Amino acid sequence: VVTRDDVEESLKAVFQFVKGKEQLLQDLFSQIKETKKIIAEKERERDYWLEYKNFGSQIHAEKISKVKSELKRTEEYYREALKAVKEEKQKLFDRHMKLLSEEALKNAVGYLDKHCRREIEENEWLKEEVKIYRKAHSDLEASVQLLEKENTSLVAKLIDIKLQHLGV
Repeated sequence: VVTRDDVEESLKAVFQFVKGKEQLLQDLFSQIKETKKIIAEKERERDYWLEYKNFGSQIHAEKISKVKSELKRTEEYYREALKAVKEEKQKLFDRHMKLLSEEALKNAVGYLDKHCRREIEENEWLKEEVKIYRKAHSDLEASVQLLEKENTSLVAKLIDIKLQHLGV
């Protein structure tokens, strides 16, 4: 025998079950809606990157190629300029050393006579002159090295500035 309370409880259970399924269905619909939004967003992103791949990357590749060739030309120019500066410094150094040698020779000849030649060889002042000229030689070499370092840093700065102006 089924009573009215049993039927009501059964109907309530069925109603709760249907209500739960409807809620689950609504949740699924909202999840589907959110998923569709995410898919649409990802498709837009994909389309953007496909567009970039097909057209934008080629433009950037061309710009990069132009910058690389400009950098190569600039590097070659500064390399040649540095080489020319080094050669000029070496010429100046050699000329200065030649002048110093001639001056030393004149000084030495001014003190020479037949009797003094032997004395001069044994004299300390000649050794001191040699020390002085060797010191001048090493000082000049050091200054040339400093100038070369300075020129190298200036060339590096110029290249960096050139790259900044090229928009890299």
